[in-house]
Amino acid sequence: MVNKLLEDIKLLIMDVDGVLTGGEIVLSGFDMETKCFNSKDGFGLKLLQQAGVMLGIVTGRRSAALDRRIQELGINICFDGVLRKGELIDTIVERTGFRVNQIAYIGDDIPDISLMKKVGVGIAVADAEPAVRACAAMVTARPGGKGAVREVCDAILE
Repeated sequence: MVNKLLEDIKLLIMDVDGVLTGGEIVLSGFDMETKCFNSKDGFGLKLLQQAGVMLGIVTGRRSAALDRRIQELGINICFDGVLRKGELIDTIVERTGFRVNQIAYIGDDIPDISLMKKVGVGIAVADAEPAVRACAAMVTARPGGKGAVREVCDAILE
């Protein structure tokens, strides 16, 4: 059933903290933020790109660590510092040309629900908040930052 939902996905959008990372944020002084990204997730995202799937980020935080990861992965679309994620859907559709049913979004916390409900396939990581899991069409077996994104990539590629 889940693979049927994913067969038309042309754009995968992700939250960052709690999805691409385990949710930990390490602050060093006032100007340094460290994030830990999973290399298997990154490889899965590269495989998706090679298959023609576009990648995007919608996140509430801004950070140099994220900027670097986006550059390394060649992610095309990034909205950071976003408080009301669901309000971006028209902009995303306009910018990409994809229909809503061709877009999937992976989230883990309450601010993600508004966008998850507006895309074709809302996905929650295993350790997402219960309300997020409850509104998701798919819940990963793996937690955020520990291969959840790779799991979604593999499911889309199947």
